[in-house]
Amino acid sequence: MTPAPPDIRVLVVEDDPVAADAHMMYVQRVPGFKAVGKAHTAAEARRTLDRVPIDLLLLDLHLPDGHGLALARSLRAAGHHADVIAVTSARDLAIVREGVSLGVVQYVLKPFTFATLRDRLVRYSEFRTTAGEASGQDEVDRALATLRAPSPAELPKGLSAPTLDRVIRTLRTATDGLTAAAAAESVGISRITARRYLEHLVTTGRATRSPQYGQVGRPELHYRWLRGS
Repeated sequence: MTPAPPDIRVLVVEDDPVAADAHMMYVQRVPGFKAVGKAHTAAEARRTLDRVPIDLLLLDLHLPDGHGLALARSLRAAGHHADVIAVTSARDLAIVREGVSLGVVQYVLKPFTFATLRDRLVRYSEFRTTAGEASGQDEVDRALATLRAPSPAELPKGLSAPTLDRVIRTLRTATDGLTAAAAAESVGISRITARRYLEHLVTTGRATRSPQYGQVGRPELHYRWLRGS
């Protein structure tokens, strides 16, 4: 029987301690991957890489002591060959192009769900295990295609991406969470529509809901953004 390949060792580099813990938990839930540590700064990441064998960095691009791509560049210069999945809220395509030359194999835009990261990790694992000599261009194309993310999943009927983005921004900035009525007022949509978007976020694992009890009447549902989502 062929032995199972060793787990892919992942270092999570993220300045937010709560997000770092969430990302480590996500990595641990994907078979074939092992979160071997976390670093909150570029300097801490360098020290870890000098001590521990790492296959993959889950790298936040905005660190307190420098840009993530500067870290990736310095690691290449020092002879470290770990691949990089960049985690960022930035949408600058110039940064994406620069990252390609530094071993960034995937980008994950914040906020993201476990399912999104799992898909990227599984695709990376499939690409990493591709071995042997390609028989032609088609086989090379197929190997590279494993890294590409699928087309975004369609939203449920009646929901739109721009409105969902506005609801997400509103919910993320509400430190104590909010109700559908509060979300509706902030975004400029009806309460029923706001609840549909909030329920979608709960279903996709990006928010939680709990009853909020007032003075009289039935409790109203209270929604909170899940940090690290």
